Amino acid sequence: MSHATGFPPVPGPTSHVLILGSMPGRVSLEAGEYYAQPRNVFWRIMGELFGAGPDHPYQERLKLLMANGIALWDVLESCYRPGSLDASIDLKSANANDFPPFFETHRSIERVCFNGGKAEELYRRRVLPTVQTTAPDLLYQRLPSTSPAYAAMPYEQKLTQWSVLKAWGG
Repeated sequence: MSHATGFPPVPGPTSHVLILGSMPGRVSLEAGEYYAQPRNVFWRIMGELFGAGPDHPYQERLKLLMANGIALWDVLESCYRPGSLDASIDLKSANANDFPPFFETHRSIERVCFNGGKAEELYRRRVLPTVQTTAPDLLYQRLPSTSPAYAAMPYEQKLTQWSVLKAWGG
């Protein structure tokens, strides 16, 4: 079992949508980049929606997301997890990020989108009770996981569901 520590949030000054994953996988942690696993379709989808595709350098992709009102973070700050699968997260070791001050600082965020069911489950269990007074009006939306481990849904369907971000984009 290996201890994993996630990344800091990537909010823009006018971010109004926060996309939350559960915890970066091994490849992402090694690269120091959100969604670095080449078979994860997150950046491919962001490319189609906002021009922030994997053909651009990482920092440029982040700037493009921020310019469109999108912020990135993960529910967990740290946990023990062998490998990269969400199902392998040791829940006893899981520590959530500190969301109340984040939402207090980033009041422009109106929506939280979960990249898959595990991120939503962890947030609802570990975070929601702590933010109900600081950010009571947030809207929540679960989107299909962009992970290669979620192969039950074809790419085109994932893209269609993630396209709701376009309607909320800046």
